[in-house]
Amino acid sequence: MVKKQFKLETTGSLMDRAYLTLQESFTVEQAVQYVRDNVENKTNIHYLYVTDQDGMLKGVMSLRELLSASGELPLNSVMTTNVKSLPTDLDQEKAAKIFQKCDFVSMPVVNEFRQVVGVVHVEDILDVMEQEATEDFHKMAPVSSLEVSLKDAKVTTLYRKRIVWLVVLVFMNVFSGAGIAHFEDVIEANIALVFFLPLLVDSGGNAGSQASTLVIRAMAVGQVRMTDWLKMFTKEISVSILLGVTMAAAVAGVGMFRGGPEIALVIALTMVAVVIVGSLIGMSLPFIFRKLNLDPATASAPLITSIADIVGVLIYFSIASTLLSL
Repeated sequence: MVKKQFKLETTGSLMDRAYLTLQESFTVEQAVQYVRDNVENKTNIHYLYVTDQDGMLKGVMSLRELLSASGELPLNSVMTTNVKSLPTDLDQEKAAKIFQKCDFVSMPVVNEFRQVVGVVHVEDILDVMEQEATEDFHKMAPVSSLEVSLKDAKVTTLYRKRIVWLVVLVFMNVFSGAGIAHFEDVIEANIALVFFLPLLVDSGGNAGSQASTLVIRAMAVGQVRMTDWLKMFTKEISVSILLGVTMAAAVAGVGMFRGGPEIALVIALTMVAVVIVGSLIGMSLPFIFRKLNLDPATASAPLITSIADIVGVLIYFSIASTLLSL
């Protein structure tokens, strides 16, 4: 019999084909004898799955439950009928989330006719979780996934994996330079503004990166869904205002010392604005990427930082030119 090929990174490609099923018509004594006759060379037999004559999944029991039951009892009086199973085409990351919620050692995999075709074990899921976490870390760098370990990767491979995003981010940062050039007259009129530029734009990027990381992780573990966007957006506004005001108070004294009360006011207002905007950008990008059927982890810290830099430059010098009448 030719084994069906399943798509990569699905439960079908992940499952173990070494498992035991018992006929629904068996008694406990018959089932015990069947296990003895067929368990050889089969490892990780945590559960026994009960099927009808067509192979459809009807129930499940542990070895302990089988061995502790009276021999004359029919299996359908011993088994658990509410069986959680995984379809063959389920993405392995979604399977990992189900394992986390259900806390099972193994779960059966069924085809479209609900026939048992394999079993996924928790140790396989742990490997999946490690793989998915590694991919997310690479995307947040952002770096394309490596097929080999970092130690064994060639210089040319590392170059190819990293260069694309770096070039993209370089050209994004050109817009920051264009924004600074646009406000050249403002900078010439008050050179003290330049001193605070890195501090302010970095603060917006850092706040955005924090917000993004929290949302991406919450999405990964199923705590946040697309329908939660408005609730998260409202909450992030409140949090970012508190963060912005606190950070503004921290730097206002430096602004007073370096440029006087007017510069201090510009710095304080800008800090509040860039932290709010950066946080909302960082919080929203994962939702946007998910809506576009892209991995939210792609909304990485460098990408958010670059966007926040551009927006921060425009906010900073717009406020400065307005308040300083430049």
